[in-house]
Amino acid sequence: MLRAERIFKSFGALQVTKDVSLEVPTGRRHAIIGPNGAGKTTLFNLLAGELLPDEGRILIGEQDVTRFAPDRRARRGLSRSFQKNNLFLSGTVRDNLVLADIVAQGYGFHFWRRLSDNRSAQEKTAAIAEQIGLAELLDHGVSELSYGAQRQLEVGLALMAAPKVLLLDEPTSGMSPEETGRMLQLIDDLPRDLAVLLIEHDMDLVFSHADRITVLNYGEILMEGTPQEVRGSDIVQETYLGGKTAQEQC
Repeated sequence: MLRAERIFKSFGALQVTKDVSLEVPTGRRHAIIGPNGAGKTTLFNLLAGELLPDEGRILIGEQDVTRFAPDRRARRGLSRSFQKNNLFLSGTVRDNLVLADIVAQGYGFHFWRRLSDNRSAQEKTAAIAEQIGLAELLDHGVSELSYGAQRQLEVGLALMAAPKVLLLDEPTSGMSPEETGRMLQLIDDLPRDLAVLLIEHDMDLVFSHADRITVLNYGEILMEGTPQEVRGSDIVQETYLGGKTAQEQC
């Protein structure tokens, strides 16, 4: 569903993505891990269209989207959440979800339409709010929500576009254990026809929830494999886990 082929990206003399290729088929939960500065967020920005690669191709399905802007990639089925919440804090949960749907459907240019009058958007809003665990908070102000609930809403905004591929940038960052548990349940409950690619520092989450793991180091793929293969890799332990096994790191 998502494919990157030999992606390179440099900023001046600094090469931050070096010959990166990966495939995320429908239904896969694929994690990208690596130390700070490994190039994980840059790779996400390249996949989402926030940055353009110097070399290589990016495909959604069989469509080459390498030169597509983020909105065109979204219409092709790719959505993302951000490492830092990117919400409309002055609105309610409902406002945020309805607006995400209006924009996803291309209604945003019809500024004379009342968002509250769009029945389809309202019905979809209720369904997504239920899916992300915020059905009881639809009319609460976003600024009143806990940090964890805001992170759940961030995922909800991405889901409003009915994506085929979902990019999650550190979905549990800064969360309490209880909030992390709710986010993990949300991820586990995502439809299996949805391909999910996530960046995550929580090794417990990665090794227990990912089907496949790509390890980045200085912009290059150090290794890719199943959780068991990555856990048992000497080079991953030495380079990323400081000589400890993944289980010891957790």
